[in-house]
Amino acid sequence: MFRVIKALNHNGVLAIDMDTNKKHILLGKGIGFGKKVNERMEAPEDTHIYLLQQETERGSTKEIINNIEPKFLEIASTIIMEAQKKFKEVDENILCPLADHIAFAVKRIKNNEHISNPLTPDIRALFSEEYEVACKGKDIIKEVVDVEINEDEIGYIALHIHSSLGNEKISQAIEMAMLVRDCITSIEKNIGKTIDIKSLSYNRLMSHIKYMTARTLKGETLKLDMNDYIKERFEKSFEIAEDICKRLGSELNKKIKEVEIGYLAIHIERVFSDELKE
Repeated sequence: MFRVIKALNHNGVLAIDMDTNKKHILLGKGIGFGKKVNERMEAPEDTHIYLLQQETERGSTKEIINNIEPKFLEIASTIIMEAQKKFKEVDENILCPLADHIAFAVKRIKNNEHISNPLTPDIRALFSEEYEVACKGKDIIKEVVDVEINEDEIGYIALHIHSSLGNEKISQAIEMAMLVRDCITSIEKNIGKTIDIKSLSYNRLMSHIKYMTARTLKGETLKLDMNDYIKERFEKSFEIAEDICKRLGSELNKKIKEVEIGYLAIHIERVFSDELKE
């Protein structure tokens, strides 16, 4: 049983669970119609119920709810449902931060303001499945508010979705993307040209650096050491990989295990090979 605090609109209600005394947002077609403050209600079966956390990276949820139109909560909820179809387990606490971000993005677009996201290609490669869901979010936003978001905004939504899949905050996901971007830039300097972001070797390289970083942070180790073989066959790629592992370890404040160098060198060699074919 819930007690109504506020009807947000026809499709949304802010309410308290009378058993736990915790605030929730209830979203569902017509759920807010005619609801009065302090009215008792049961949530219909098709209602989407979100526990209202106290704080987000952008401030309190109370401030967010008071300052955005409820339709953006509905948009965020629909995107979360799309993410749940893809990933099953999704932290629904992203509802308010995601809604807040989308509302702010739409406002910027209507004011002809554009905030670029230089990490968009990297986010798309690092978090491809999250980006796929975010693309569906683009269609949802267009349908509800008739505003077309660009790829940079899709990238930011993908970061919100990624943060909902684990304990990683959006700021940490951005840091990961920046670290990987630095690695790619270093490789590009060594081969003397920009790597095609649409190539298979690029996406494999991005994915490898992502998981290498994750293994380092978790203290995991690859079992097969291929360093001697790789160093002998692909000396230049091994040197680049060695330098990248050293610098990346410094950024992470953790030593990257030497066994990782050979595997990274293989991916760098693939990039060299692809570039030579052109």
